[in-house]
Amino acid sequence: MTDFYNTLGVDRSADQETIKRAYRKLAAQHHPDRGGDTNKFQEIQAAYDTLSDPDKKSQYDNPQPQGFHFQFNSGGFPPGFENIFTHHFGNSPFGDMFGRQSPKNRNLNLQTEITLEEAFTGKDLMMTIRLPSGREQVVDFKIPSGIHENTTVRLQGMGDDSIPNAPRGDLHINIFVRPHHEYSRQNDDLVKVLDLNCLEAIVGKTIQITTIDNKTLDIHVKPGTQNGQVLSIQGYGMPNMNSKIRGKLLLHVNIIVPQNLTEHQKKLIRQAMTA
Repeated sequence: MTDFYNTLGVDRSADQETIKRAYRKLAAQHHPDRGGDTNKFQEIQAAYDTLSDPDKKSQYDNPQPQGFHFQFNSGGFPPGFENIFTHHFGNSPFGDMFGRQSPKNRNLNLQTEITLEEAFTGKDLMMTIRLPSGREQVVDFKIPSGIHENTTVRLQGMGDDSIPNAPRGDLHINIFVRPHHEYSRQNDDLVKVLDLNCLEAIVGKTIQITTIDNKTLDIHVKPGTQNGQVLSIQGYGMPNMNSKIRGKLLLHVNIIVPQNLTEHQKKLIRQAMTA
Protein backbone atom coordinates (compact mmCIF):
# COMPACT_ATOMS: atom_id res chain seq x y z
CA MET A 1 0.00 0.00 0.00
CA THR A 2 1.24 3.49 -0.81
CA ASP A 3 2.65 5.38 2.18
CA PHE A 4 0.74 8.67 2.05
CA TYR A 5 2.92 10.18 4.77
CA ASN A 6 6.02 9.45 2.72
CA THR A 7 4.33 10.89 -0.39
CA LEU A 8 3.84 14.24 1.37
CA GLY A 9 7.18 14.03 3.16
CA VAL A 10 5.70 14.34 6.68
CA ASP A 11 5.86 12.28 9.88
CA ARG A 12 2.91 10.19 11.03
CA SER A 13 2.61 12.55 14.00
CA ALA A 14 2.26 15.60 11.73
CA ASP A 15 -0.68 17.90 12.51
CA GLN A 16 -3.16 19.17 9.91
CA GLU A 17 -1.34 22.48 9.40
CA THR A 18 1.93 20.66 8.62
CA ILE A 19 0.13 18.32 6.20
CA LYS A 20 -1.53 21.28 4.50
CA ARG A 21 1.75 23.18 4.06
CA ALA A 22 3.47 20.12 2.61
CA TYR A 23 0.60 19.56 0.19
CA ARG A 24 0.56 23.15 -1.04
CA LYS A 25 4.29 23.10 -1.67
CA LEU A 26 4.26 19.79 -3.54
CA ALA A 27 1.08 20.62 -5.50
CA ALA A 28 2.63 23.81 -6.81
CA GLN A 29 5.89 22.01 -7.63
CA HIS A 30 4.40 19.02 -9.47
CA HIS A 31 1.27 20.48 -11.10
CA PRO A 32 1.06 19.31 -14.77
CA ASP A 33 0.35 22.86 -15.98
CA ARG A 34 3.76 23.83 -14.62
CA GLY A 35 5.59 20.96 -16.26
CA GLY A 36 5.13 18.46 -13.44
CA ASP A 37 4.38 14.75 -13.72
CA THR A 38 0.65 13.98 -13.82
CA ASN A 39 0.99 10.65 -11.96
CA LYS A 40 3.06 12.26 -9.22
CA PHE A 41 0.53 15.08 -8.86
CA GLN A 42 -2.32 12.56 -8.57
CA GLU A 43 -0.41 10.66 -5.87
CA ILE A 44 0.05 13.91 -3.92
CA GLN A 45 -3.65 14.74 -4.33
CA ALA A 46 -4.71 11.26 -3.19
CA ALA A 47 -2.44 11.44 -0.16
CA TYR A 48 -3.82 14.80 0.88
CA ASP A 49 -7.43 13.71 0.27
CA THR A 50 -6.93 10.95 2.82
CA LEU A 51 -4.70 12.62 5.43
CA SER A 52 -6.68 15.88 5.52
CA ASP A 53 -9.97 14.10 6.28
CA PRO A 54 -10.17 12.90 9.93
CA ASP A 55 -12.35 9.87 9.10
CA LYS A 56 -10.28 8.76 6.12
CA LYS A 57 -7.06 9.35 8.07
CA SER A 58 -8.34 7.25 10.97
CA GLN A 59 -9.24 4.39 8.62
CA TYR A 60 -5.85 4.67 6.92
CA ASP A 61 -3.94 4.72 10.21
CA ASN A 62 -5.96 1.80 11.62
CA PRO A 63 -6.84 -0.52 8.72
CA GLN A 64 -9.46 -3.18 9.39
CA PRO A 65 -8.27 -6.78 9.11
CA GLN A 66 -9.07 -8.37 5.78
CA GLY A 67 -10.99 -11.62 5.79
CA PHE A 68 -13.48 -13.69 3.82
CA HIS A 69 -16.79 -12.28 4.97
CA PHE A 70 -19.89 -10.61 3.53
CA GLN A 71 -21.23 -7.33 4.78
CA PHE A 72 -24.97 -7.44 4.21
CA ASN A 73 -27.03 -4.37 3.49
CA SER A 74 -30.49 -3.56 4.82
CA GLY A 75 -32.08 -5.83 2.22
CA GLY A 76 -30.29 -8.89 3.55
CA PHE A 77 -28.07 -9.34 0.48
CA PRO A 78 -24.33 -8.76 0.17
CA PRO A 79 -23.16 -5.66 -1.75
CA GLY A 80 -23.00 -6.33 -5.47
CA PHE A 81 -25.47 -9.23 -5.28
CA GLU A 82 -27.85 -7.61 -7.77
CA ASN A 83 -24.99 -7.08 -10.24
CA ILE A 84 -24.07 -10.76 -10.01
CA PHE A 85 -27.69 -11.82 -10.50
CA THR A 86 -28.18 -9.49 -13.47
CA HIS A 87 -24.93 -10.66 -15.08
CA HIS A 88 -26.07 -14.30 -15.05
CA PHE A 89 -29.86 -14.06 -15.38
CA GLY A 90 -30.67 -10.73 -17.04
CA ASN A 91 -32.84 -8.06 -15.42
CA SER A 92 -33.09 -8.19 -11.66
CA PRO A 93 -36.43 -9.41 -10.21
CA PHE A 94 -35.88 -7.47 -7.00
CA GLY A 95 -37.20 -4.15 -8.36
CA ASP A 96 -36.71 -1.07 -6.22
CA MET A 97 -34.76 -3.02 -3.64
CA PHE A 98 -31.69 -2.34 -5.76
CA GLY A 99 -33.02 0.77 -7.49
CA ARG A 100 -31.29 3.27 -5.23
CA GLN A 101 -28.32 4.98 -6.85
CA SER A 102 -24.97 5.19 -5.10
CA PRO A 103 -24.40 8.56 -3.44
CA LYS A 104 -22.25 10.96 -5.39
CA ASN A 105 -20.18 13.95 -4.40
CA ARG A 106 -21.35 17.25 -5.86
CA ASN A 107 -19.80 19.37 -8.56
CA LEU A 108 -18.76 22.80 -7.28
CA ASN A 109 -19.14 26.08 -9.17
CA LEU A 110 -16.84 29.07 -8.78
CA GLN A 111 -16.22 32.19 -10.84
CA THR A 112 -13.25 34.46 -11.39
CA GLU A 113 -12.71 37.71 -13.27
CA ILE A 114 -9.80 38.59 -15.55
CA THR A 115 -8.85 41.54 -17.75
CA LEU A 116 -9.01 41.55 -21.54
CA GLU A 117 -5.19 41.66 -21.56
CA GLU A 118 -5.11 38.48 -19.42
CA ALA A 119 -7.60 36.84 -21.78
CA PHE A 120 -5.17 37.73 -24.59
CA THR A 121 -2.03 36.31 -22.94
CA GLY A 122 -3.58 33.58 -20.77
CA LYS A 123 -3.06 33.45 -17.02
CA ASP A 124 -1.70 31.04 -14.41
CA LEU A 125 -4.17 31.03 -11.52
CA MET A 126 -3.67 29.58 -8.07
CA MET A 127 -6.32 29.81 -5.38
CA THR A 128 -7.13 28.13 -2.09
CA ILE A 129 -10.75 27.10 -1.64
CA ARG A 130 -12.60 25.53 1.27
CA LEU A 131 -14.58 22.46 0.26
CA PRO A 132 -17.99 21.62 1.79
CA SER A 133 -16.20 18.93 3.80
CA GLY A 134 -14.26 21.70 5.54
CA ARG A 135 -10.97 20.74 3.92
CA GLU A 136 -8.88 23.38 2.18
CA GLN A 137 -7.66 22.64 -1.34
CA VAL A 138 -5.12 24.38 -3.56
CA VAL A 139 -6.42 24.86 -7.10
CA ASP A 140 -3.71 25.56 -9.66
CA PHE A 141 -4.60 25.82 -13.35
CA LYS A 142 -3.92 27.83 -16.49
CA ILE A 143 -6.51 29.99 -18.21
CA PRO A 144 -5.71 29.54 -21.94
CA SER A 145 -4.95 32.53 -24.13
CA GLY A 146 -7.89 33.62 -26.24
CA ILE A 147 -10.49 32.47 -23.72
CA HIS A 148 -13.95 33.96 -24.22
CA GLU A 149 -16.25 35.66 -21.76
CA ASN A 150 -18.45 33.27 -19.74
CA THR A 151 -16.36 30.19 -20.60
CA THR A 152 -16.37 27.44 -17.96
CA VAL A 153 -13.14 25.60 -17.15
CA ARG A 154 -13.78 22.07 -15.80
CA LEU A 155 -11.30 20.51 -13.38
CA GLN A 156 -12.15 16.83 -13.07
CA GLY A 157 -12.11 15.29 -9.59
CA MET A 158 -11.40 18.59 -7.81
CA GLY A 159 -14.92 19.13 -6.41
CA ASP A 160 -16.76 17.98 -3.29
CA ASP A 161 -15.33 15.09 -1.28
CA SER A 162 -17.81 15.01 1.61
CA ILE A 163 -19.02 11.45 0.95
CA PRO A 164 -16.26 8.94 1.79
CA ASN A 165 -15.47 6.21 -0.76
CA ALA A 166 -17.50 7.98 -3.48
CA PRO A 167 -15.90 9.58 -6.55
CA ARG A 168 -15.15 13.24 -6.09
CA GLY A 169 -17.20 15.83 -7.93
CA ASP A 170 -15.75 18.22 -10.48
CA LEU A 171 -14.85 21.87 -10.06
CA HIS A 172 -16.36 24.27 -12.60
CA ILE A 173 -14.77 27.73 -12.82
CA ASN A 174 -16.67 30.32 -14.85
CA ILE A 175 -14.47 32.99 -16.44
CA PHE A 176 -15.67 36.59 -16.69
CA VAL A 177 -13.71 39.19 -18.68
CA ARG A 178 -13.79 42.76 -17.41
CA PRO A 179 -14.97 45.42 -19.91
CA HIS A 180 -12.02 47.24 -21.50
CA HIS A 181 -11.78 51.03 -21.65
CA GLU A 182 -10.72 51.02 -25.30
CA TYR A 183 -11.45 47.69 -26.98
CA SER A 184 -14.50 45.47 -27.29
CA ARG A 185 -14.52 41.93 -28.64
CA GLN A 186 -16.42 40.26 -31.48
CA ASN A 187 -15.47 36.57 -31.59
CA ASP A 188 -11.69 36.74 -32.19
CA ASP A 189 -11.75 40.31 -33.54
CA LEU A 190 -11.08 43.42 -31.48
CA VAL A 191 -13.11 46.56 -32.14
CA LYS A 192 -11.99 50.12 -31.46
CA VAL A 193 -13.59 53.49 -32.31
CA LEU A 194 -11.21 55.72 -34.31
CA ASP A 195 -12.09 59.39 -33.87
CA LEU A 196 -11.16 61.69 -36.79
CA ASN A 197 -12.09 65.29 -37.37
CA CYS A 198 -13.66 65.99 -40.74
CA LEU A 199 -10.55 67.70 -42.11
CA GLU A 200 -8.37 64.68 -41.30
CA ALA A 201 -10.93 62.47 -43.07
CA ILE A 202 -10.82 64.75 -46.11
CA VAL A 203 -7.05 65.01 -46.55
CA GLY A 204 -5.98 61.75 -44.87
CA LYS A 205 -3.67 61.21 -41.89
CA THR A 206 -1.33 58.70 -40.24
CA ILE A 207 -2.45 57.90 -36.70
CA GLN A 208 -0.61 55.85 -34.06
CA ILE A 209 -2.60 53.48 -31.82
CA THR A 210 -1.56 51.08 -29.05
CA THR A 211 -2.60 47.46 -29.60
CA ILE A 212 -3.93 45.10 -26.92
CA ASP A 213 -0.43 43.64 -26.53
CA ASN A 214 1.05 47.13 -26.05
CA LYS A 215 2.59 47.53 -29.50
CA THR A 216 2.51 50.78 -31.50
CA LEU A 217 0.75 50.54 -34.84
CA ASP A 218 0.75 53.21 -37.59
CA ILE A 219 -2.67 53.47 -39.21
CA HIS A 220 -2.82 55.24 -42.60
CA VAL A 221 -6.20 56.88 -43.05
CA LYS A 222 -6.81 57.51 -46.74
CA PRO A 223 -8.15 60.86 -48.02
CA GLY A 224 -11.91 60.80 -48.34
CA THR A 225 -12.51 58.32 -45.53
CA GLN A 226 -16.22 58.24 -44.63
CA ASN A 227 -17.99 58.25 -41.29
CA GLY A 228 -18.86 54.69 -40.19
CA GLN A 229 -16.21 53.14 -42.44
CA VAL A 230 -14.39 50.15 -40.91
CA LEU A 231 -10.63 49.79 -41.30
CA SER A 232 -9.61 46.14 -40.95
CA ILE A 233 -6.08 45.11 -39.95
CA GLN A 234 -5.44 41.35 -39.99
CA GLY A 235 -3.47 39.69 -37.19
CA TYR A 236 -3.96 42.28 -34.43
CA GLY A 237 -7.04 40.83 -32.74
CA MET A 238 -7.38 38.09 -30.10
CA PRO A 239 -5.75 34.66 -30.50
CA ASN A 240 -8.11 31.82 -31.29
CA MET A 241 -8.24 29.54 -28.23
CA ASN A 242 -7.57 26.43 -30.35
CA SER A 243 -5.48 27.49 -33.37
CA LYS A 244 -3.87 30.56 -31.70
CA ILE A 245 -4.28 32.42 -35.02
CA ARG A 246 -5.11 36.04 -34.25
CA GLY A 247 -8.24 37.74 -35.47
CA LYS A 248 -8.58 41.22 -36.95
CA LEU A 249 -8.39 44.69 -35.47
CA LEU A 250 -11.50 46.58 -36.62
CA LEU A 251 -11.36 50.37 -36.46
CA HIS A 252 -14.77 52.03 -36.72
CA VAL A 253 -14.29 55.55 -38.08
CA ASN A 254 -16.15 58.26 -36.17
CA ILE A 255 -15.89 61.66 -37.89
CA ILE A 256 -16.15 64.67 -35.61
CA VAL A 257 -17.01 68.15 -36.84
CA PRO A 258 -14.91 70.80 -35.04
CA GLN A 259 -17.01 73.33 -33.11
CA ASN A 260 -14.36 75.80 -32.01
CA LEU A 261 -12.79 77.01 -35.29
CA THR A 262 -11.63 80.59 -35.40
CA GLU A 263 -12.98 82.98 -38.00
CA HIS A 264 -9.63 82.84 -39.78
CA GLN A 265 -9.79 79.05 -39.98
CA LYS A 266 -13.34 79.19 -41.31
CA LYS A 267 -12.24 81.71 -43.94
CA LEU A 268 -9.45 79.41 -45.11
CA ILE A 269 -11.89 76.52 -45.44
CA ARG A 270 -14.30 78.66 -47.48
CA GLN A 271 -11.46 79.72 -49.76
CA ALA A 272 -10.44 76.08 -50.23
CA MET A 273 -14.01 75.12 -51.07
CA THR A 274 -14.32 77.81 -53.75
CA ALA A 275 -10.87 77.35 -55.23
